[in-house]
Amino acid sequence: MDLNAIKDSIVKNVYHIPSDKKVPLHKHEDQDEIFYCIKGSGFGVLEDGEVELSVGKAFIAPAKILHSLRSDGDLYVSAFLVPVVEKG
Repeated sequence: MDLNAIKDSIVKNVYHIPSDKKVPLHKHEDQDEIFYCIKGSGFGVLEDGEVELSVGKAFIAPAKILHSLRSDGDLYVSAFLVPVVEKG
């Protein structure tokens, strides 16, 4: 396993989700997405329900699972796309 290649493939983002923003359900085939709430509150949305997010809480959207974010106010998250590493 090439740890440097894995490290280099992690994608980092910061998102602001206001109440009027509609984030469409989507999925990532080969990456898990981890959301960490840094300010505000909202919800991580999965195919079968929602996870409440507030400062310091995290939400994981596994690869191949439809997911989104929503907020009734303002939600700020750090997001990380992490490659799924197959057992070898």
